[in-house]
Amino acid sequence: MGLLAKIKAFFTRAGRPVVLGLALGSGGAKGMAHLGALKAFEEEGLVFSVVTGTSIGSIVGALLAKGYSWADMTGIVDSINKKEFSKNLRPFADMSPFESFLEGYLEGDISALPLPFAACATDGATNACVVLREGKIARALTASAAIPPFFRGVDWNGRKLYDGAFSNAIPADVCRELGAQVVVGIDLSAFARAEEEKGRLERLLGSAIGAFTPVRTLPDAKTRGYEAADVMLRPDLYDFKATNISRTAMDAMFEIGYREAKERMPEIRAAIAAARKSRRSKKKSSTHSDKSMEDKSGSFGAVGSVNGSPDVRKEKPKETDTNKTRAKKGKKPKNEPEGTSE
Repeated sequence: MGLLAKIKAFFTRAGRPVVLGLALGSGGAKGMAHLGALKAFEEEGLVFSVVTGTSIGSIVGALLAKGYSWADMTGIVDSINKKEFSKNLRPFADMSPFESFLEGYLEGDISALPLPFAACATDGATNACVVLREGKIARALTASAAIPPFFRGVDWNGRKLYDGAFSNAIPADVCRELGAQVVVGIDLSAFARAEEEKGRLERLLGSAIGAFTPVRTLPDAKTRGYEAADVMLRPDLYDFKATNISRTAMDAMFEIGYREAKERMPEIRAAIAAARKSRRSKKKSSTHSDKSMEDKSGSFGAVGSVNGSPDVRKEKPKETDTNKTRAKKGKKPKNEPEGTSE
């Protein structure tokens, strides 16, 4: 490679932005905090190139990947007939009405979305996390949000899929697998009430519901997200439940999500800066290595490249089970998860 070509390649790579990913967690109506965070991100000029989500996070994430803004999404929420919506919240309800509603905004296949996107669900037979990257968008989102026993499992290629919160509540690891270099996660249940703080009737009801639930929460359902995220937002939604759909509650949750994102912005920018610095260091090291190879072989093309560019072929990932052991970073996450996902 000639000197001019090297200079051009250097500045081209230097100007390439860091790939920023967003992993949106589960939490039902608490998802209004996601919309508040999106408003803050927009004001700060943050643009996400990869999006993943679980349950309500998958719905918000798919809308974002499609091109909807936070304002568009609040308009969709406002258009929902809450009385009709509540009628469908009964034990073992069919998700078909919700799928039809979502199709009005999200037609087509996941693979056709403008941004890389994945939704996480839980396999009813194996309890494993299923990453949905292909197939009908609306069907995938209902599978990711089908929380038993309120909803029946959703049929997907011969499987019964349930809410992804049981296996991967905040899919930051999936976001990184899709190519994100910096991952921001949002945990809607970071301040969920501890079991001992619940009343006797509430605990008994929880036990009764658990008896009819075909899937169980995996030990790493939340920790895997914390391990993979560079920054985990933790809006304080302690006073709210996943079923709070009153106007007052939704407005309050939106504001809490907005404030949390604003307050944590310095950490996000620091993570982006660190990723840029790491990339420059690797680039510098690679430049020295290339020079050494040229001195030894006299041809850059002799190190397995095509036309002076690395020969990298990436196979498109498909629907996969990800309930496997993941490589550890060698350091503990800055924030430890609290409570359980809803």
